[in-house]
Amino acid sequence: MGALEGRTALVTGGSRGIGRAIVERLVADGAEVAFGYRAAKDAADRTAEACGGRAHPIQADLADPGQMRHLYAEAERRLGGLDILVNNAAISPVKAIADWTDEEYDHVMTVNAKSVFVAIGLAARRLRDNGRIISLSTLNTVLPAPGVAVYAASKAAVERFSSVAARELGPRGITVNTVSPGAVDTDMLHGANSPEGLQQAVALTALGRLGRPADIADVVAFLAGPDARWITGQNLRVSGGLVV
Repeated sequence: MGALEGRTALVTGGSRGIGRAIVERLVADGAEVAFGYRAAKDAADRTAEACGGRAHPIQADLADPGQMRHLYAEAERRLGGLDILVNNAAISPVKAIADWTDEEYDHVMTVNAKSVFVAIGLAARRLRDNGRIISLSTLNTVLPAPGVAVYAASKAAVERFSSVAARELGPRGITVNTVSPGAVDTDMLHGANSPEGLQQAVALTALGRLGRPADIADVVAFLAGPDARWITGQNLRVSGGLVV
């Protein structure tokens, strides 16, 4: 029997990359999972197929906070309630501070921070006791780099939401943590970095390679399981020893 047998989970942004790896790992550990996707229906269907019917895709564009409420409610309806929430969905445009428009700033903050705030608020009211909330952050909250100001700021907000929620939800046995990946081999990473930048990231990583989505998913699954019952309010840096 898997560590998450009988548990249910919602993963946002679960069709590709780290999100897909999280969905697959939670299912492998016994959970039944609903996951959100914005537009990549084919990728979402492939993820569901790979999970043998235990992962259920739900379309939602988190640029609209109402869609986060829809996603949470639909996941509850399909699964009969939720034990685990994983906030993974995010966007990471790279642009110098001088070049941002107000609309671009608002869009990133809504997808990356406000949707997580809404999701945690919903979970605070409706997640079953002894549940788990895990949100993905980034090493860029402590590792400044040109072009990532808004992305890093949105994730710093997620870290603060989580640390406060941990105190608020502790009496119900609900743990709340964040995971900060380093350089992980995903489409998002390649879209935001040059080949030279990726080589530099590898050179600065103690384990000498880019991370793999499964490296992050394994830590998320640990935090979602019973062995992490005494860990809350923490930010785990899962970076392979990337220098900060």
